[in-house]
Amino acid sequence: MENLEVAMSLITKAGDSRGSCLEAIEFARDGRFDEARDLIKKAVDSMIEAHEIQTQLIRDEMAGNGKDISLLMVHAQDHLNLALITRDMAEEMIVLYERISRLKEK
Repeated sequence: MENLEVAMSLITKAGDSRGSCLEAIEFARDGRFDEARDLIKKAVDSMIEAHEIQTQLIRDEMAGNGKDISLLMVHAQDHLNLALITRDMAEEMIVLYERISRLKEK
């Protein structure tokens, strides 16, 4: 796979993951917790695919077959990191919205 394809694959998978997380937060805010958790699972699946791409890049580099680092590749890594952070925050927000919902019920 060429650099452009690799970078765009990372950006796409990370974007899918981040989008699912943001949608999960919206569902949690609306009290739709099962759907929110399903979206987190979907986000994790996309993130696993992104990590597989990243891991192959690392393996290639360790084997002496690394790709040139371009601004686009750095941008792709930024997307991956943002998606990871968004997932962590979404998981916490779902817990908080569930807690708020239970407190309102009391």
